[in-house]
Amino acid sequence: MIGSYGCFRVKFLPENFVVSEIKLIFVAENGKTVNCNMRRLLIIMALCCWYVNAASQEYLVPVSEAHEKMQTGKYKPTWESLKQHKTPEWFRNAKFGIWAHWGPQCVEGSGDWMAREMYMEGRKAYQYHLEHYGHPSEVGFKDILPLFKAEKWDPEKLVEKYKRCGAQYFFVLGNHHDNFDLWDSKYQRWNSVNIGPKKDILDGWAKAAKKAGLPLGISFHADHAWTWYEPSQRYDQNGPKAGIYYDGKLTKEDGKGKWWEGYDPQELYAQNHEPSELSWSNVQIHKQWDWTNGATLPTQAFVTNFYDRTLDAINRYEPDLIYFDVTVLPFYGISDAGMKITTHLYNKNPRSVVFGKILSEEQRKCITWDVERGAPNEIIDEPWQTCNCIGGWHYNTEIYEKGWYKSAETVVKQLVDIVSKNGCLLLSIPLRADGTYDEKEAQILDDLEAWMTVNGESIFGTRPWKIFGEGPIAEKTVDMNGPGFNDGQYAGMSHRDIRFNQTQKHLYATAMGWPEDGKIVIKSLAKGNSYFKKAISGAWLLGYGKVKAKQTGEGLVVELPAPTNKIAPVIRITK
Repeated sequence: MIGSYGCFRVKFLPENFVVSEIKLIFVAENGKTVNCNMRRLLIIMALCCWYVNAASQEYLVPVSEAHEKMQTGKYKPTWESLKQHKTPEWFRNAKFGIWAHWGPQCVEGSGDWMAREMYMEGRKAYQYHLEHYGHPSEVGFKDILPLFKAEKWDPEKLVEKYKRCGAQYFFVLGNHHDNFDLWDSKYQRWNSVNIGPKKDILDGWAKAAKKAGLPLGISFHADHAWTWYEPSQRYDQNGPKAGIYYDGKLTKEDGKGKWWEGYDPQELYAQNHEPSELSWSNVQIHKQWDWTNGATLPTQAFVTNFYDRTLDAINRYEPDLIYFDVTVLPFYGISDAGMKITTHLYNKNPRSVVFGKILSEEQRKCITWDVERGAPNEIIDEPWQTCNCIGGWHYNTEIYEKGWYKSAETVVKQLVDIVSKNGCLLLSIPLRADGTYDEKEAQILDDLEAWMTVNGESIFGTRPWKIFGEGPIAEKTVDMNGPGFNDGQYAGMSHRDIRFNQTQKHLYATAMGWPEDGKIVIKSLAKGNSYFKKAISGAWLLGYGKVKAKQTGEGLVVELPAPTNKIAPVIRITK
């Protein structure tokens, strides 16, 4: 803190705040030192005391273990202790997972964050909801929940298809920011057994994953319902309903005589609090995602409820992976809830993986870094993951109608690029509310299956080579945007963009397209290169067989046949 009266240097440690050094530097506005009178000294001393007292409080919102006890064991909820945990080899070998990011927000087909944007006057989701379901003061998101039926959902059939497409692990949605639990939740009555499908969705998914022999992952997002639902406290500013509040502040008493009688909307919306600063700004939430910049802090009851629900799901369904859509961990910086959830899973399942976003290098040694819709442009020492989607995170009818899905070609190129940098790809295939994917998604899955069946050996169980790749994209600067969001910068990769990975016996070089003249030149394997000392006299094209290859001063020139797949050729070279 630098002000008129001095300079305070404060070090923020991961578990708590500790004042490591306080310097009193008295300066005038022109930068010269000045004498300090007693009044100024007293003010400085008072500020010092305030900072020390604040630093002594470990957490602003400590979680309670009154209902769910954290599993004790080797790991403790500190970064130093969690550093003992290493990302397991099975995950490093897996490389590819598929995610059923599916829940009641798929009902209207308005896409991701629909349950928030239906309360934003003028947004597409608001307009669609108004025209097809009613005004959000009369028909809120709670009233959409019973329409989520999952009537055609066949988890075994879906998971088997995903496995044929190459998925080595399978992720499901436990809850989203909409705060609706997709299991028979002990601590949230607004769940899929009580309302909507009348089914334990997690149980169905977990059994299907176990039958298919795939590790199970569960994602939990409800920790942000507190700020995410704040637009439900608003009202229209224009039109015949101007000034009439939406349903975000309704209470249990308001349900008398309605279908939801006996349920408390505040257990869903969590809006019995003052809105965050600039809450009427639709984009402010992104600046407040880490609970700073004026976000209204959650209560201990809210934080503990999320903790209890997460431990409940972990204890019941025994996931191998859990994913948080947050900066670092849930409530990081204000509560120990996320650290305790991580510790609980590690102690229960030492081979488990926990994902967090925007991690420091030290934090990446404790939990696994997740990058959303993007990738770094370098090899990362610790294993990491990209989460991405062929469309919107929740089913979006507009994306379907306008043909905006990522193609299998795009997915494969992203996968190969990510794997070359020591990463894994978690890919979401949006499902409709009835539990099925559409025919365009079916084609993408079929194309993906065809390529992976032939070329999977170049993906699974591999490790990065000495360099991740060559070509125009590898040579340019690709910046990250917050948690990721840079996959557009990888668009347009061609046969000149080569990605490498390896096993003990083989080096794999994947060209991001088929050359028109039938020749690929791999510059990094030129005669006399510093990466691959052994002379190369031949190569193998996966799905075809031996092909001619000659080392020149320009590179390894590989002669290819006519394209043997729709996406990308993979060259295998014996080490």
